[in-house]
Amino acid sequence: MSHTLAHEGSANPDKAVRGRGAAIVVYMLFLGSVLAVVTAPVGVLIAHLKRRGAEPWVQSHLQFQIRTFWLGMLGGGLFVATWHLLGLVGAPAVAPWALGYVYFTACLIWMVARCGVGISRLTSNQPVTNPRSLAFGGARVTLADG
Repeated sequence: MSHTLAHEGSANPDKAVRGRGAAIVVYMLFLGSVLAVVTAPVGVLIAHLKRRGAEPWVQSHLQFQIRTFWLGMLGGGLFVATWHLLGLVGAPAVAPWALGYVYFTACLIWMVARCGVGISRLTSNQPVTNPRSLAFGGARVTLADG
């Protein structure tokens, strides 16, 4: 079944889809959180508020965004606990800091890739295949062309 728009008579059918604009805004807020962390909670709030009224295929994007936020929060909490534990056990000071740089870089790549996959699918009017995925929503992500 194709997930293309059914608004044939509309001059700009992309804008007529319920929730699509909110999903775009949330992806932009998530990407903006790279520079200003406060935009991510605003984005997840919008996703929660708009999910029920959105078209079913757009709901998959909003669910994917909600999951992105909460998985990131869970991962952040686990990281902070690990960081403190390393300090409590007397690990050399460089260990928690090195772990922090590796963790932050991995999280940044994960979040930007999830947003990239979501934006690509949203602008193609396609749902996220597996919005509950821990990785990239069922998309195959490669660094190669084609």
